[in-house]
Amino acid sequence: MRRCAIALFGQRARLRWLHLILGGALFMPYWLVGTIALGAFLDSPGMFGGSVAVQFGAYAIGLPLAAVTALFPLARPMSVAVARALCGIPADRLADGPARGRDAKARTAGWFTLHVGAGALISGASLALPPFAVSLAALPLWPALRESEVGRYWGLDRPWMLWAALPAGLLMLLALAATAAATGALLARQALRLLGPSPADRLAAAERRAAEAESRNRLARELHDSVGHALSAVTLQAGAARRVLDTGDAADLEFVREALTAIEETTRRTVGELDGVLGLLRRGEEVEEGVGPGLDALEALVRGAGPRVALTVDGALGPVPEVLSREAYRIVQEGLTNAARHAGGTPVTVRLDARTEELEITMENPLPERPPVARPHGGRGLRGVGERARLLGGTAVAGPVDGVWRLAVRIPR
Repeated sequence: MRRCAIALFGQRARLRWLHLILGGALFMPYWLVGTIALGAFLDSPGMFGGSVAVQFGAYAIGLPLAAVTALFPLARPMSVAVARALCGIPADRLADGPARGRDAKARTAGWFTLHVGAGALISGASLALPPFAVSLAALPLWPALRESEVGRYWGLDRPWMLWAALPAGLLMLLALAATAAATGALLARQALRLLGPSPADRLAAAERRAAEAESRNRLARELHDSVGHALSAVTLQAGAARRVLDTGDAADLEFVREALTAIEETTRRTVGELDGVLGLLRRGEEVEEGVGPGLDALEALVRGAGPRVALTVDGALGPVPEVLSREAYRIVQEGLTNAARHAGGTPVTVRLDARTEELEITMENPLPERPPVARPHGGRGLRGVGERARLLGGTAVAGPVDGVWRLAVRIPR
């Protein structure tokens, strides 16, 4: 009994009833047009004074008109929003955005027609039936109503019919609630089929997810390269400065000063980059293509990596495209981070050749006496270098060659 009462009068049933009444309100303009059209041919006395046949004729004319208007782009977003709010349908089960394609538009028109058509019937019954049912149920307790013309017309002066009026009125109200609940449940089921995502919608959603994943991966690469390099460079410079101070040689104080200056420049630059990337993350935006330094900041990067890093540039870096300049900077940054992490203190040579149609980046450092400790799941630095090169149509090769570790990257300009 309790489950039946919840099904008929619970919150979900009430919201779906409201959804049907809203559909009936939306159908009123179409029904009015149908009434005027029939009245012009049948000489009907008015929109509310015609016969039942005229009223249902106007209803039949209004349905195709509603289907036509549902072909407009805003029809599906509005229908989906209302269905999610009032029909109790999970948000991810319905499509987003305007309907695209003939099938999606046809299903949207079918849904809108079903909504306003069923809503018109339920709304009409909700307006007309309750007053009649309440009056009927009140007959045994209302002598004046029994003696009225309506009571004599229905023959309610007979005792057995009089007392049957009370349960009959209550059954009418119960039947109305049951019909509204069943119709609301039917609309909720049909919403999944008619307003659900089409293959084109699923493809668009997959493309959006792929774009979001690429944006997150790009953000992760930016943070990894910037912060990882800064920590490695600061650690290397601080360690070198500490060793010089331990020796107590006053002649090497200039080296300590240079190391501290490099630490200051590296941390300041990294904090600025970190603020920019995290600002995008807080706003929920994608990482823009122009975010991050380029090859014009390469000398500062090398200077912050320490005195054992030698930079050689062949050709002019100014004409290098902005995207390639930024990605090349990140590649050099990651190469320096990799050298500092696995072979800290050894000389590193960086060569850039921009004289041809390809930008060539070569980085070398002697192999350490002990092999570096491998991470449990592998590092992401060289993998990120390869991803950056491949995205621009280039190649990246890293590994030991003739006693040195070499990173060679070639990217077309």
